[in-house]
Amino acid sequence: MASSDPDRPRRTAAHADDEQQLERRRRKPASRRTRSVGAASAMRAAASQLATLLGRSPESVSSLKPTDEGWEAQVEVVELERIPDTTSVLASYKVALDEEGELISFERTRRYTRGMIDRPS
Repeated sequence: MASSDPDRPRRTAAHADDEQQLERRRRKPASRRTRSVGAASAMRAAASQLATLLGRSPESVSSLKPTDEGWEAQVEVVELERIPDTTSVLASYKVALDEEGELISFERTRRYTRGMIDRPS
C-alpha cells in the first residue's frame, strides 16, 4: 500500500485542522443541551425571580420547556384581586432563563379573569 491513488486528494495538516474545528462545532450544541439546572429548579427560579421584578407573588408555573439557551416558562400572576375571587385579573408571563437558571427576559403575553376558560379556536 505504498502507492497512493493520484486522483485522490491528499490530506494536509491544514485540512486536518479544519476537520477538527468542524467536529468541535458539531459537538457544541450537544454540550449546550446539558443544563446546570434541572426542571424543578428552573420552575422555582422562574417564579422567584419574576416575583422579585414584579413585586407580586406568582400563582403558578403553567408550563416549562427546555430551549437552546436554557429554559422557557409560563408563569401566572394575580395582577388585581377582586371579590368574588373568580373576577380577579391574572396575567401570563413568558419567562426566559439561561442554562444556570438566571432570568434573561420576561414578557406579559395575556391578561384574563380567573373565571375565564380557554376555548378551542
